[in-house]
Formats: sequence, structure tokens, C-alpha cells
Amino acid sequence: MEGMSEREYSAHSGLSRGAIQKARRASRLVVYSDGSINAAASDVRRADMTDPDQQRRSTGGDSGFSGPADSSSYLKARTALTVYQAQDKQLGIQKKKGTLVDRARAEALVFRLARQERDAWVTWPNRVAALMAAEVALGVEKQTGTPVIIEAAILQRVLEAHVRQHLDDLADLRVSLG
Repeated sequence: MEGMSEREYSAHSGLSRGAIQKARRASRLVVYSDGSINAAASDVRRADMTDPDQQRRSTGGDSGFSGPADSSSYLKARTALTVYQAQDKQLGIQKKKGTLVDRARAEALVFRLARQERDAWVTWPNRVAALMAAEVALGVEKQTGTPVIIEAAILQRVLEAHVRQHLDDLADLRVSLG
């Protein structure tokens, strides 16, 4: 007998005898003319033809590889791919449900709303200065009994100064979405 028997090769490779027989039927083993197994050549052929993950599972431990073909590297890459695919699906579901929004779109919306609010405050003194001047003049006249005239233009300038100061204070606030 030139090589090993199935039992000897089973002990050598750490695989079950059934796995050795299956590998022999699938031509993953190099067999001599007398039917014995060429161990060195069979190890190389099995390594080339077998998925590292399958080989690791069949041996129940380390496959004996090292370097770039290391089965743990393969398993890590496969796990990372599976995790990535799951996260990608989860993000797709969240987008469809509307619980996840595009960051650039959200920032543009916040900026647009802030600009609208600022514009409303900037034009507010022009709209209310005359009304406020009349109300204040009426209130003072009721309390003192003497007619009072309050210049709407002066009141408007005072209101504008205070509103602009307030808007400058608000401009220091920054919105961060991530």
C-alpha cells in the first residue's frame, strides 16, 4: 500500500470517515492505483476545492490555514457582509416608513425655516410701529389727561434695533444633525 487508508487519512485530516468517503466520491482526494490515499496531494486538493467556512465547520475548529486564506478572515468578512446587508435593509425600511430622512434635505429645511422666521422678525417693526405708537399715546393720554404724540418712525427705529440685536443673539445658535 503506497498511501493511507480511509481511517488513517481520517485521523490525519481530522475529518470523519464519512466525510473522507464523500470527498473521495467528489474527487477531492488524490488516490493511488491501489486505492490508498495520497495524503499530501489530497490535503492540497481539498484546500483548493473546499469552501474555507465548510472546511472549518467539518473539522470543528481551525482549518490549519494562515495568512490571507485564513478561514477566520473569511468568516469575519462574511459576517461583516451579512451585518452590512442587514443594516442596509433596516435603513431601507426606515426610509419607507418615513422615520429616516435625508440629512441634506433636513438641513435645507431647517435653514429655510430659520430664514423665514428671521425675515418675519425683520419686517415686524415696520408693521407694528404705528399701531404701537398710537396705543402708547392713548394709554399715556388716559393716565395723564394731556394729549401725547409719539413718533411712529422713532418707535420703529427703536424696535428695529432691539429686534436686530435679538436676531444677532439667535444667529449664534447652531443646529447639528449628527
